Amino acid sequence: MAALRRAYPAVLCGALRVYIRAPGPPASAVGLRFVSNAAPDDHTRVPLESTEEYKFVERLIPPSRVPAAPAHAGRSPSGWTPPADTPPPLPYMVRRSRMHNIPVYTDMTHGSRRTTLVRKVEGDIWALEKDIKQHLKEVMGMEPLTQVNEVSMTLKVKGHVESELKEWLASKGF
Repeated sequence: MAALRRAYPAVLCGALRVYIRAPGPPASAVGLRFVSNAAPDDHTRVPLESTEEYKFVERLIPPSRVPAAPAHAGRSPSGWTPPADTPPPLPYMVRRSRMHNIPVYTDMTHGSRRTTLVRKVEGDIWALEKDIKQHLKEVMGMEPLTQVNEVSMTLKVKGHVESELKEWLASKGF
């Protein structure tokens, strides 16, 4: 410390003295540890647990998984249709979303570009595109433009045709 005093001015020496000291509590806290009136065993007590009141907390915790789809013999009052018991014998499969809905969504970009997106496709997506084009040609009278993304296994269709595609996929058994 004496070498530091010669090499550095008094201001720096005082600042360095704070960092070069023996390990332990700070000098200002040394006298405070005996001020507390608490018994040394108070911090080891375990709080009492009430299992009766946990039923009020259970209501607030969300379920850890989505329940199975309810059994309906057709359309429900909300318009939801259950999937078929066995998947159709097609080269492709469109899985339901985790909430048991058909994964067909609409999107509007650049102010007026309307597209419909079919997600969760498994299998031959090109066969699905061909079948969708054929169905929409019958419904709309013209063949819509489509875009296939093989990496994400999604299919984009130009225009808002969500209801037509959902009805068609539900009729196929998806």
